[in-house]
Amino acid sequence: MRQFPLEALDTAPGRLVEWRLCSPDAPDAPDAPDGGDGPGAARRASFNQDKHFTAAEQSRDSADPVASWIAVTFELPGPLDHAALEEALLSFVRRHEVLRCAFRRLAGDLSCASYPPEGLTLQAAELGEFTTTQGVRDFLAERFRATIDTLAWPLFAMGAVVREASTTVYLAFDHIVCDGVSMPNVVHDIAHAYSAALCGREPELPPTGSYLDFADTQRRRFLTLTAEDTRLDHWRSYTERAGAFFPPFPLDLGVEPGRMYPIVNEACTLLDAGGAAAFDQECRDAGGKPFMGVMAALARSLREAGGPEIYRALMPVSERGDGPWRHAVGWFVNTMPIEFPVRPGAQLPDLLAEVKAAFAEMIRHVDVPFVRAWELLAPEHFAATSWPYPVNFFSYIDMRRSPGAAHHDVWRPTTHVWSSRANGACLWFQRDDEGLHMNVIHVDTPQARRTMTGLEEGLRRTVREIAGAGAVRGPAVATLATLGTLRQQAGTAPVGAGR
Repeated sequence: MRQFPLEALDTAPGRLVEWRLCSPDAPDAPDAPDGGDGPGAARRASFNQDKHFTAAEQSRDSADPVASWIAVTFELPGPLDHAALEEALLSFVRRHEVLRCAFRRLAGDLSCASYPPEGLTLQAAELGEFTTTQGVRDFLAERFRATIDTLAWPLFAMGAVVREASTTVYLAFDHIVCDGVSMPNVVHDIAHAYSAALCGREPELPPTGSYLDFADTQRRRFLTLTAEDTRLDHWRSYTERAGAFFPPFPLDLGVEPGRMYPIVNEACTLLDAGGAAAFDQECRDAGGKPFMGVMAALARSLREAGGPEIYRALMPVSERGDGPWRHAVGWFVNTMPIEFPVRPGAQLPDLLAEVKAAFAEMIRHVDVPFVRAWELLAPEHFAATSWPYPVNFFSYIDMRRSPGAAHHDVWRPTTHVWSSRANGACLWFQRDDEGLHMNVIHVDTPQARRTMTGLEEGLRRTVREIAGAGAVRGPAVATLATLGTLRQQAGTAPVGAGR
């Protein structure tokens, strides 16, 4: 399961059908009390959600309104049973409370309350026959941009490209209701519910909690936090050492302060299946985990490209754990700073030891929400609708550990991230059965193109060196250059926690 630009999706053409979520109470927010524990009760939004919603509010009337989405696609083999898919989609929405909630301001705080599941229905719409893959890509990209709106309900779109022998199901979400780790859960739940509907039975899915409960608990726990609280000591000491709350991207991207740019959205495969397996084993033999090896390789590549001797980055960390949140849809992400030295000539075991120690220290302080720390320790930047300058951002997900991974060869799921404008660069890494992959969104400037192309080439060399040259022989893997450039316009980069 890879993440790459929607415009690179290789899907066969067909007939497009969409389903829109409807409630007898829409478009107004549910008439729920301002508290309480019952279904539909208004609860406080998470810090991630509040910041994201506020940025959308503040930028709506500006020249650069906030615009972003997260999408997923997957395949259903065989002729489509329309009724069964509609039943599966409705079951999915009813299962995850965050997908049927509406947001509103109550005395300054952002609250959310959900529509009752039993009142929800789906309204199908035929969108026409598409005869080319490019036509499907273009339509979906424009459709997502036009319909995904942080300030409107519903906060997602869903549909299908229907053919005689197979169907591509697609869903796109506003970030306020999900994160990247939610995408495998989306595929798992809908695919299993569809199979169950075909057999006339209820889907057998693991229990899941509501993100609204998680968010409300987090908000109440940390709302009274102050800048002097000892729970912020890790962030405070990091900021003092780094000289800034946000770790800057260490290479030149050719950006002007305070300016947002159109983006370049690219993806590549760094290692094929054999090379990635060898890389993973080398990392374990050297005392670390594969994601630590990727971070070490990136830190070394940045250092060789002229970066500093201390690697600093923001790293998204899942807050799901192994309990009921594991199967939930929501924004279960905290973003934390990580730092470690990159000494010239350091061998893999030494570098991995630095990453391992830095990660362990970071995890010790993972409870404090990133957005709350940002508000208290960098208030001069908090009112902005984006990060203040290019920030070093590193994300890694092993898709093989996600629910339903055993069926990915049949479902062929893909995930896609879009942001209309940015002022820096974000790097997402995914590990699946086919290898190690990277998706990059960066500003569209001549210098950024040169910088990111050089970084990708250096990183590819580094991970291959770690894996061993013999392990990566075989078909050539795609590079950023061969996949090409995708320019996307209007809006601003997502803020708050990463995916």
